Amino acid sequence: MAAPAMLLQLVAAGLALCAALLWLRGRPAGPERARGRVCVAVLGDLGRSPRMQYHALALARHGHGVTLLGFLSTKPHSDILCNEKIHIVSISELKVLQVGPKIFQYITKVIAQAIQLFYTMLKIDHPSYILLQNPPGLPSIAVTWVVCLVRRSKLIIDWHNYGYTIMSLIHGKNHPIVQIAEWYEKLFGRLSDYNFCVTNAMKEDLQMNCNIKTDSIHPDVEKSAFTELDIRNGNVTQVKERPALLISSTSWTEDEDFSILLKALEDYEEYVNDGIKLPSLVCVITGKGPLKKHYNRLIDKMHFKHIQICTPWLEAEDYPVLLGSADLGVCLHKSSSGLDLPMKVVDMFGCCLPVCAVHFQCLHELVKHDENGLIFRDSNELAEQLKMLLLEFPTGESKLYMFRRNLRASKQLRWDESWEQTVLPVFRNN
Repeated sequence: MAAPAMLLQLVAAGLALCAALLWLRGRPAGPERARGRVCVAVLGDLGRSPRMQYHALALARHGHGVTLLGFLSTKPHSDILCNEKIHIVSISELKVLQVGPKIFQYITKVIAQAIQLFYTMLKIDHPSYILLQNPPGLPSIAVTWVVCLVRRSKLIIDWHNYGYTIMSLIHGKNHPIVQIAEWYEKLFGRLSDYNFCVTNAMKEDLQMNCNIKTDSIHPDVEKSAFTELDIRNGNVTQVKERPALLISSTSWTEDEDFSILLKALEDYEEYVNDGIKLPSLVCVITGKGPLKKHYNRLIDKMHFKHIQICTPWLEAEDYPVLLGSADLGVCLHKSSSGLDLPMKVVDMFGCCLPVCAVHFQCLHELVKHDENGLIFRDSNELAEQLKMLLLEFPTGESKLYMFRRNLRASKQLRWDESWEQTVLPVFRNN
């Protein structure tokens, strides 16, 4: 009987606190509020949150002071680090207590994160806006909303995906934790002042289901597997019969099944062994994440003659250089909600790199099949696509070359142009 009574007391206290905060928000803002300052926040690794880094840089470029808040497990881009208008505030990445039932461990971690985030957000310079990435939204949306009430700031959520759909990959859709997370995300998401999202499909889903509106060989030559540098004149040329460079990036999580790529590479190896004239492959899979060790163990057991696989972590400055040097990108991001778009494909297209991407509901908004890339559904289709694209490699008449030419000729808005049309008016008009 003690536990229910305590729960009721906590709920009552929470309601009282919310009422007080709402009253506070209704009062006029004091002169201490730094109008125009923006806190860009993510309860995750800043170095692995390119979209939030882009937000911070764009805001700073347009004269806003920016507090960039998150984990500092990975170094952010150098443009972030050297920008005088951007102040980085790090929060500690808390580990789960290895004591008691898993549900107790999870609740304890969420409470500790909520306290830490609330305390940190109250310490930073007064922001006019807090721009929060979701997911992860638990507990960051609720905490940020409360902070906005206290500090009379505007809450903006940048919806990359739904957190509860990611949780469902591990626990299943009907798990109580997943259902609670879904209720929480939809409830507190409605309390934001403004919302951004990555696809029209997510925009429609937010409005319909959540009621959320979104507005060297020779001394004179240095040679690698791919290029030759003539030291005498500085000319760089591609090596004849060089391998093809395949690039994929991942957070090594459940929403990216890399067994699809590994099986397709096995089929590709068989094509070469059967006498089909295909180039050797160097496959680079970049990123950090919980399943990396699992897939590295699988890769170590594979013995290829014509394929080399490496799984490095690249600094932010090096990643676009690699994309621009690659011949083909592969995306295995299969959205848990079917409503988001993979940032990795946006980055690849920004470097005019054609992509083979696994199918999901709204991918067509980004990848135009047979125009700027190909969409596959399983490892067999991916293997056939690799064979078809690389059969004429590296001649200029290949379909791979046609995709790259289409990407160069396309009139897609760059990040800066799109940001200024969509995001900037919220800060300028309010």
